[in-house]
Amino acid sequence: MTDSKTEIAVVSLAQPLETIADDLGRSFEEYGFAVIRDHGIPQELIDRAEALSKAFFALPEEAKRAYHIPGGGGARGYTPFGTEKAKDAKVHDLKEFWHVGRELPEGHPLAQYMADNVWPSEVEGFRETFSELYAAFEAAGARVLEGIALHLGLDRDYFAATVKDGNSVMRLLRYPPLEGAEAEGAIRAAAHGDINTITLLLGAEEAGLELLTAQGEWKAVAPPEGALVVNIGDMLDRLTNNKLRSTTHRVVNPRGEAAYRARYSMPFFLHFRPDYVIETLPSCIDPERPEHHPEPISSHDFLLQRLREINLV
Repeated sequence: MTDSKTEIAVVSLAQPLETIADDLGRSFEEYGFAVIRDHGIPQELIDRAEALSKAFFALPEEAKRAYHIPGGGGARGYTPFGTEKAKDAKVHDLKEFWHVGRELPEGHPLAQYMADNVWPSEVEGFRETFSELYAAFEAAGARVLEGIALHLGLDRDYFAATVKDGNSVMRLLRYPPLEGAEAEGAIRAAAHGDINTITLLLGAEEAGLELLTAQGEWKAVAPPEGALVVNIGDMLDRLTNNKLRSTTHRVVNPRGEAAYRARYSMPFFLHFRPDYVIETLPSCIDPERPEHHPEPISSHDFLLQRLREINLV
């Protein structure tokens, strides 16, 4: 646990969830972020995935673009540099990425919501490694959601059914190196909030991730090596009536030598099931916190609404 009640929580998932749930929840209420140690994703798997991610992004541009799916909203495969932009941003983010999604058996009732994955033939072991990492991310996310449920006074398994076969997406992300004097402090990903339920991020040890506090100040998020940064997405913010905050965050280029090299990370955007209806939890409504979102909306419709706003559909 954290030593201070005024900082972003750093908690160990190896501890009984009952002992960390409120520290975790307090951090999500104050900052929308927490840092997770002992998350169960093997370091060997992380190292292997990082190496394969770099190998893919090192491919020639024409090879990568062969895996771009026009009209696919970036849901699977490759999205080129300069495509996505934050909501209301005037310029595109300085990044390229690859998406791996859930694979459902033919005939599954939710299969219509999820495109097939594509896999680069040029990188040996890519499919096997990232399928394994996807499953490991999902297991870690399920445990975080149990802690959140306990903090909210719900049954610890409350969220299990809401995310079963959800449209979760793993992103392999590369911010290319920048050049010139303006590189230091440049904005690589503009201020934004995440769309989904919770996000789990590997690779935030490299300086640059910042969140916007309730006081309007940018605060650096600096996890220990190998830890996960976890943040609340807009869907869970809406479900909890803004009790758990989907906090605006950005990625800025650090100062010094790190400003001139590429940055890599791997976020996992954990989603509700497409047919799950987001309707404010009654326990999160009271006289001091009236209901902000009285109209229910399916997670699929919410996702499409937001993808349009960030230029992906």
